[in-house]
Parts: sequence; C-alpha cells; structure tokens
Amino acid sequence: MSAIVEGRTGPFEMVIGLEVHAQVISKAKLFSGASTAFGAEPNTQVSFIDAGMPGMLPVINGLCVEQAVKTGLALNAQINLVSVFDRKNYFYPDLPLGYQISQFTKPIVGKGIVTIDLPDGSTKDIGITRLHLEMDAGKSIHDIRPDATHVDLNRAGVALMEIVSEPDIRTPEEAGAYVKKLRSLLRYIDTCDGNMDEGSMRCDVNVSVRRPGEGFGTRCEIKNVNSVRFVMRAIEYEAARQVGIIEAGGTIDQETRLFDSQKGETRPMRSKEEAHDYRYFPDPDLLPLRLDPAWVARIKAALPELPDARKERFVRDFGLSPYDASVLVAEKENAAFFETVAKGRDGKMAANWVMTELFGALNKKGLDVTRSPVKAEALGGLIDRIKDNTISGRIAKEVFEIMVETGRDADAIIEEKGLRQVTDTGAIEAEVDKVIAANADKVAQIRAGKEALKGWFVGQVMKATQGKANPAAVNQILDKKLKG
Repeated sequence: MSAIVEGRTGPFEMVIGLEVHAQVISKAKLFSGASTAFGAEPNTQVSFIDAGMPGMLPVINGLCVEQAVKTGLALNAQINLVSVFDRKNYFYPDLPLGYQISQFTKPIVGKGIVTIDLPDGSTKDIGITRLHLEMDAGKSIHDIRPDATHVDLNRAGVALMEIVSEPDIRTPEEAGAYVKKLRSLLRYIDTCDGNMDEGSMRCDVNVSVRRPGEGFGTRCEIKNVNSVRFVMRAIEYEAARQVGIIEAGGTIDQETRLFDSQKGETRPMRSKEEAHDYRYFPDPDLLPLRLDPAWVARIKAALPELPDARKERFVRDFGLSPYDASVLVAEKENAAFFETVAKGRDGKMAANWVMTELFGALNKKGLDVTRSPVKAEALGGLIDRIKDNTISGRIAKEVFEIMVETGRDADAIIEEKGLRQVTDTGAIEAEVDKVIAANADKVAQIRAGKEALKGWFVGQVMKATQGKANPAAVNQILDKKLKG
C-alpha cells in the first residue's frame, strides 16, 4: 500500500508511530522474585507485592535493568546513566497496587534508530523516541462466566520494555517491517522472545492522516495489537476511516481504539476526555537508578553480531543480494543455519537451497529450522554432491525430498537409490546416438535452422538415462552430433 491514501477529494498521507511493549526475558519479575514462566495455572506466580499487599516494598531486578540497557545499545540509542521510576496512578481490577511502577520524565534509554528493510531492497531509518522499563498489569478474563470478570495476576509485575518510535512510519508495510525488525533485534540479543501470540510482545498503534505537506493531524491510538498482520490491517482500516470522516466534513476525535481482528476494523475504547490523569510522580520506595559507565561499556562489548552487521557481511562474503541477506538474517537461527551450509561453498547456491527448498519444505510442515529434519551439515553435503557432479540439480531435488521425509544424509540416499550421475561420455554418446537415429526428421529441422528443438533432444536423453546423465555433457555431445 502506498504512503498516499486516495480519497474522494484528493490524496492523504498516513503518519504512524508505534509503541511496542516487549516482555523482558528474566526468570523473576521486575520488583519481586515471583516466576515469569508462561502458561502456569492462574494466580500461582504472585508475590505479596504483585498482589498489592500493604507494606510490601519493591526491590529492583538487576537483570531486567541489564536487559533494557542491552536493548538500548542494540537500538543505537542513548543510555541514560540516571533514570527515575514513577508511579502511574489508575484503578483497574488487574492492578492491585492502584498504580503501575513505570518511567516517565527520565527513562533508562533515550533516542535511537531502527533501520528497516523494504521489499525493493532499500532501507529506511525509523527514529526511537525512548525505551522505558515498567511493570506489567495482570490480566482480566471476560469469557469464563457471563456475569463476572476473572483476574489472573501471574503477569502482574512482569518487566516490560516500552519502546516508542518517532512518527516516521508512512505505510502499513513499513509498520510491519519495523515490528519484524524490532522483534529480530530483541531475539538476537535474548532480551525478549518476541512471541506475539503469547502476549510477550504487543503493539499500540498511533495513526493520523493529513494532506501532503500539512502538519500532523489528530491521532488515534489502537491498543494491544498482537500480530504483525493485524498491525498492518488495523492501520489500513483506521487510515481509511479517518479519511472518510474528514471528507464528510467531520473532525477526528483523539481517542483510544481497539482492533477487532474478526471484523478487520477498529472501534472506540475511550475518548481523550475520559482518559485517566495518571498523576505521575517519582516512586518514593525506589531511589533513582544510577548506572556505572564502565558496566554499560562491558555490556556493549559483549553484544553479539546484530542483524544489520550480519546482513552486510553476508552481502560481502557470500555475494548475496541485500534482499536475500535481509531475509536470511531476520531470525538468528536461520542465519546460523545458512552460514553453516554456505561455509566453504557457493554462497548464492546455498542461499537458494535454504530460502527456496528448505524454507518451502519447513513451511509445509509448520516447522522452523531448529526442528528441521534436514540439518545444515546434511544440506551442505547435498550441495557438494551437485558441485562435484555426483548428481544433477534435478536429481538433487528428489534426494532432498527424501532427506526431508527421512532425515537421512544425501550420500546414503544416492547410493541406495543408484542416483549417481552418468559422466561417462561414451555411455552418454551412445544414448544420444539412439535418440538421433530415432528422430531423423527432427534432426533435419534443427539443421535447417530450428535450433529450439535442441531442448527436446536434451529431454529425451535425460529421460532415457532416468535423469542421471550429466546435462553439460549431453549438451556438448548433442552440439557436436547435430551439426552433422
């Protein structure tokens, strides 16, 4: 979808900003020792402070602070050596304390950048406004009983990183690319698992529209969108809704909305006038957080190779296109798998086998590379058999299908099935002679200038040898014989 929405009265431009809530990978919560494991029975992972018991004091989890700093460094962002935890005051049944411990005026991470990869091979920088740490609320469950809401406090107090973008995004596709890239970064550095279906990464989407060249319009916020596809659909719907209101002579109300994934539309949640006055103030139970510059430097030095650097290396070392490299580095497990396959081999050939054959087979089976029946070393071995002319590319695909189904190595399958390529030129020449002798009319047509028929002869020889003849040798012998 273009950045421009064509309305009845002319074009409009979308302006999009995203607030991503990423659950920190940590065995304990931000201010308590309660477990963060996903899928536990309701209300079995709740400490006294998570439950809002009187007199309980928060104690900061140092690992969560380290994870936030690590994420800020991966975002090329400013790390604030002094930050402050605030109380964000509001009442809701799944927030027993009556306030959320968050950061407001002095977050732990300041401005940064995420570079997104676009389908045409280009890139775009999306600004990061801030990253702050906060405790999550519990979960209200409305579908167990028709006359009551149940509350599960297992999630209450879990550490979240809220990553706020600048309003630099202009299309649903850019928004999708941004969420994917952010998720990739978080997974590379192991600070969030990015599992949107489990709620450990969710997105608030801010959308406004304007005439090209005008200032920002009034934005609406769509809360808690939990998949990349839904983020894109919500933006498309919301932009079209706002354009329709403006063209009808109305004005956009600043409001919070929800996305109905069944209907593919947004609906009002609350208006600005009804929104809470959060009455932020520094939490009196927590001192300002002061970071040692040397500690931050050690975290930076220990960062792994990040997706952008890995992409550049794949382009440089393996001769890949920027687009292919960006696809391969999107998940660190995929990148590691490819690198094992490509080591010491033709990089482009390895990329084609991984991206086309392997990913295609895994998608059909609903698997990722960590559960691939074909290991990286085995796929590399198959490519070796193509390069040393043991088998042809066509036979290799048959071998690969058997590898996917059985998990066996290529060499064992080639030997068992008798699939070794015929490279004996004498044997190939004999088959060529048979085909030529049986098709004198077609030979005459080729010699009269109808050279396209040569492909038919190649096919006949390959068929006669059950696909085992070396294609280069077949072509060479045919060229010699058909000239007469």
